[in-house]
Amino acid sequence: MNPNEKISYHIDALFGKGVSNVLPRKLTFSYSRKTGRIKSFGINDQLIGTLRSDGGIALTIFGASILLNESSFKQNCIIPKEEALPFVSEGRSLFCKHVEWFGSNINIGSEVVVIDKSDVVHAVGKSVLSQSQLLGRIGDVAVRVREGIKSRGEQQNP
Repeated sequence: MNPNEKISYHIDALFGKGVSNVLPRKLTFSYSRKTGRIKSFGINDQLIGTLRSDGGIALTIFGASILLNESSFKQNCIIPKEEALPFVSEGRSLFCKHVEWFGSNINIGSEVVVIDKSDVVHAVGKSVLSQSQLLGRIGDVAVRVREGIKSRGEQQNP
């Protein structure tokens, strides 16, 4: 099996059947020197995702925005309330009380993309709770954000 097929099957298994259709046919791969396995994949110099040791894929914001072109991928997304978007974009965690909508494919430990109402990617991270736990909890973290669209290092000078 070639690497493109392997990644396509992996993405379809994790994010829903047919999601890999939006990926270009020619992906670039980086391999582990020790094991020879695929470590990460992308398009030219743009990283789409990294394979995690638990079998998941850690998406980048670029990768999430590509996969979001497939409508069924939205089931892996969370839409927060408007007031929480600036904080999540900076890379801060999303709390349950700020969740407005979530897709049906959200489970504990699954890869989650935080988007706004117009389907713009603001952050990517890992879900801490399942769908049933997202409702009704006030002080708990829903998503541990790994990367936001605004990095914390870019402080604006007054």
